Amino acid sequence: MEGRSYQVDHPYTPTMDRVCQWAWDRHGTRYSWWVAAISYAVTLPLWEVSAFLVVEGEESGRFVVGTAIAAVASMATVYILVLPGRGAWRLIEAWAGGHEADRMEALESTYVWARAIVVRGVIIFSMSMGLMSVVVGVVVGANISRLIQYGIVGLTFGIALQLIAVHPIVEAFLRPVRVAMADDAGIGDTLPRSQPTFATWAIVSVIATAWTFALGGASFAVVIGPASDGPVGAVVIATIITLLFAIPITVGAAFLPLMRPIRDLAEGTDRVAAGDYTQRLPVVQDDDLGALVGSFNRMQDGLAERERLQAAFGSYVDPALATRLLEQGDDIFTGERIDVTVMFVDIRDFTPFAESHTAEDTVAHLNALFEIVVPAVLDAGGHVNKYLGDGALAVFGAPNTLELHADAAVTAAVRISRLVAERFEGDLRIGVGINTGKVIAGTIGGAGKLEFTLIGDTVNVAARIEQLTKTTGDIILLTQHTLDALAQRPDGLIDRGEHDVKGKAATVHVHALEPGAGQPST
Repeated sequence: MEGRSYQVDHPYTPTMDRVCQWAWDRHGTRYSWWVAAISYAVTLPLWEVSAFLVVEGEESGRFVVGTAIAAVASMATVYILVLPGRGAWRLIEAWAGGHEADRMEALESTYVWARAIVVRGVIIFSMSMGLMSVVVGVVVGANISRLIQYGIVGLTFGIALQLIAVHPIVEAFLRPVRVAMADDAGIGDTLPRSQPTFATWAIVSVIATAWTFALGGASFAVVIGPASDGPVGAVVIATIITLLFAIPITVGAAFLPLMRPIRDLAEGTDRVAAGDYTQRLPVVQDDDLGALVGSFNRMQDGLAERERLQAAFGSYVDPALATRLLEQGDDIFTGERIDVTVMFVDIRDFTPFAESHTAEDTVAHLNALFEIVVPAVLDAGGHVNKYLGDGALAVFGAPNTLELHADAAVTAAVRISRLVAERFEGDLRIGVGINTGKVIAGTIGGAGKLEFTLIGDTVNVAARIEQLTKTTGDIILLTQHTLDALAQRPDGLIDRGEHDVKGKAATVHVHALEPGAGQPST
């Protein structure tokens, strides 16, 4: 069975994580038996220590018998707790084996099993350890008073171990399973979280450690003997047990496994900060840390969606306009009267051209033209406002302010004229009309369909001037208003005089630029 691995080679990955990942990757269909085996290997030494203390307390020397009883009792307890191959494990291992099993249902079953075993573990584990201590005591000949002490110590020690470690150890067992099931689909992000929370577990673990190991240490001291010489011996024994067992178990078994999602979050944050939104974090804990990881994944999805939106938006809208809209909202374009330079670009004799070419060829020529027009406008600081079938409307000075907008428009027009001549070699000809003046720039539309547009006589005149190129035979015509707005007049200007244009009572004075012109005069 091939299970998915998530950062198992991280330098700070606990040994338990590595062992569980190895078992899941290679034996997923029998993983519950590996969980039982690992649990047995982890808990057996604790049972042996309890049995040893009972045997030592009675000075019977029957260590072999005590060891055997502890081994059998530990094995039986682990089996009852894990129930390998039964219950939720059937669905989990069926999914691991590729059989028909709903992945979401299998993932949810891991949480069901985890919640159930925590409660069962505290009850069964503590009672079993207490009973085992009494049985060993009976076998080695302890009296009633000592049997009660052994039972209390075993029960207390069992409660402590479960309260301290059962939740994180269970979560460590289920981590590789949940990683494999959730994969990159995010199906675990919204699963409900159980109580208590991570903070509650931490408090319970600390209290259980302090209370149980102190009490258990004192009890062991009484059983072994130094307490009969005074309280100092009991305190020494309790301190040693706390240092040797309580702290390592609390830190190693309880807190380190639960810290893994925090390390995952730190690494994920670094990736997101670098612009990588591709890798989801595994939701592997059934507590508020798991909920936090799920929230991180949803945040990452939102950022990725924003990136996709900006990329797609930029394909249909000028990048500068898209950026401002995403950063500031469309309310920035409520309408303002500003000075701009407007440029119309149109294909000459487009109708006969389209009739003599296939639709695919016509579209290809249009796209090739706009691949020249758009970069030229953008490089000059302008904005392609809209496409008009076989032409385009560009504006310089909106939506972003541009001081020398007339110069920028002329520069773009000259570049477009030169590149079109080089690219199409006369197969496709254009006309360019440029005018400068005041316009109203703002967002127009309704019912959720809006566009940034320009309104005003300046725009209309620019369109008429572009049409006038058909009459004058020029590629580029600009009005006197544009000429007056130029900081530097280009070489090759030809005065075309006054012309009547549709929609204007007064004539319009225009100038042409010769092909290849555009360098400013000195």
